[in-house]
Amino acid sequence: MKLYKINSIFSCLLFFTIVGCKETKTQEKTSRVDALPYYAEATFTPNWLDGDDENLKSFHTIPSFNLTNQLGETVSEKTFENKIYVADFFFTTCSGICPKMTANMKVLQDEFLDDDEILLLSHSVTPETDSVPTLKQYAENKGIINSKWHLVTGDRKQIYDLGRQSYFAEEDLGLDKTDEDFLHTENFVLIDQNRHIRGIYNGLNKTAVQQLIADVKTLKKEID
Repeated sequence: MKLYKINSIFSCLLFFTIVGCKETKTQEKTSRVDALPYYAEATFTPNWLDGDDENLKSFHTIPSFNLTNQLGETVSEKTFENKIYVADFFFTTCSGICPKMTANMKVLQDEFLDDDEILLLSHSVTPETDSVPTLKQYAENKGIINSKWHLVTGDRKQIYDLGRQSYFAEEDLGLDKTDEDFLHTENFVLIDQNRHIRGIYNGLNKTAVQQLIADVKTLKKEID
């Protein structure tokens, strides 16, 4: 009778161990496709192109820019040369969506901490108040690693033009806006090693962030 109870207990433990392992495995997301599409405008209509497609020579890319990070260093498109990076837009005094976005960007930082091919870029949408010392203090408070994640300030018009006309980060389609209209978006934008947009994700959503991680890994295969 005792042996039967021991065997029953062992069987139950084995069952829950197997089920637990299966659940752990299914939690890790994979890309929905073997290769990611390319995006060229604000509707984010996917363009399915091969990496050697001639159309990519004239396809939309993130243009040249010149900004300053939390260490007072110049950050430009050359900083991300041959790198994959994730871009977003925030401001340090934001008490609404920004703290959650920063926390989820930190998930990305931790996931790719030892991968030099992956970087993060957060643009301040209030550059007039987010000075270099302010960004530096924010970085220290949030556990941001300077070599992995650039918080940038600079010319307001340049940042707003990048956000709306280059990254298409804002979802207010069809509305004409200037840098006088506040830019506020929860989106994370995935950029490949050739400055092409390869994905957009809700930076407040944990599932979307996990999908982003999976898509970065898919994108890395293009480099490897």
